[in-house]
Amino acid sequence: MLYKFDGKQPVVGKTSYISDIARVIGDVVIGENCYIGHGAILRGDYGRIEIGDGTAVEEGAIIHAPPNDLNSIGKKVTIGHAAVVHSKHIGDQAVIGMGAIISLWAEIGEWAIVAEGSVVKLKQIIPPKVVVAGNPAKIMRELSEKDQERWNYGKQLYIDLAKKYLDIGMEPIE
Repeated sequence: MLYKFDGKQPVVGKTSYISDIARVIGDVVIGENCYIGHGAILRGDYGRIEIGDGTAVEEGAIIHAPPNDLNSIGKKVTIGHAAVVHSKHIGDQAVIGMGAIISLWAEIGEWAIVAEGSVVKLKQIIPPKVVVAGNPAKIMRELSEKDQERWNYGKQLYIDLAKKYLDIGMEPIE
């Protein structure tokens, strides 16, 4: 689950849940009320990863930092199942859809939504409050109030799920 590497070890907020089958390696800082799902891999082996409070890293997601650099992920970010995130910065409240790829040194603005399966290319910058899709990701439309309401609901689900996992845990079946 948590692994020290090259003299650096993860620092995790006490109210954050990390699945016992997730891998968090090296220079990784995880805030409070975060959910790190089953099979997620966070590799802070040759760069640093910082994850803000209330962020959900769903099952099978991979997060890696650029070499000798920082991958900064804001507060209440949603990183969907099987996403690959190698970015420089993801702003607060952003959503990275399932299976999306965020390439090296890319930047995602606050409240931006990257649709499922999209590819944000090397050093590409996505502005705040837009929905992007495609390969390469292109702006489809501005973010709506309804988008924000829906995603606020989903973000709270994962904050609550992290708490529930911490409170009651999982029980293996023999």
